[in-house]
Amino acid sequence: MASDHIPTGMRREVEERANGVCEYCHLSQEGQEARFHIDHVIPRSAGGETKIENLALSCVSCSLRKAARLTWPDPDTGDKVTLYNPRTMKWDEHFVWRGSVLVGSTSIGRATISALNMNRPFILAIRDEEAAWGRHEPKSHGLL
Repeated sequence: MASDHIPTGMRREVEERANGVCEYCHLSQEGQEARFHIDHVIPRSAGGETKIENLALSCVSCSLRKAARLTWPDPDTGDKVTLYNPRTMKWDEHFVWRGSVLVGSTSIGRATISALNMNRPFILAIRDEEAAWGRHEPKSHGLL
């Protein structure tokens, strides 16, 4: 496709596959004012196509911070590594919850958390509020 437009049926398929949860930070779409974005995992600028196998549901924050990035330095080693790809990688192999804080268990997880600034104070407050509403329950998403 030549434009950024995601057809309605394709958007619905991405949302259903993600179970209404950001595929990067696992924030639930429910209760959020802004509609989540459909992210090109491999950005269009890097040759990524607008096809279901390259799309992920992303909260606005993760989407805007990821932008067209494919790599980021691991904050522990400084090595540039690939960011988490929800189409080819398993989330729970790279991330673990410590309450409301997301911790990277691999260099990919650490780099992704750093690039997307996934533990800034505002998102921690949102996760705490979402937990109070029963919408941020790491165990219910198959997480730790």
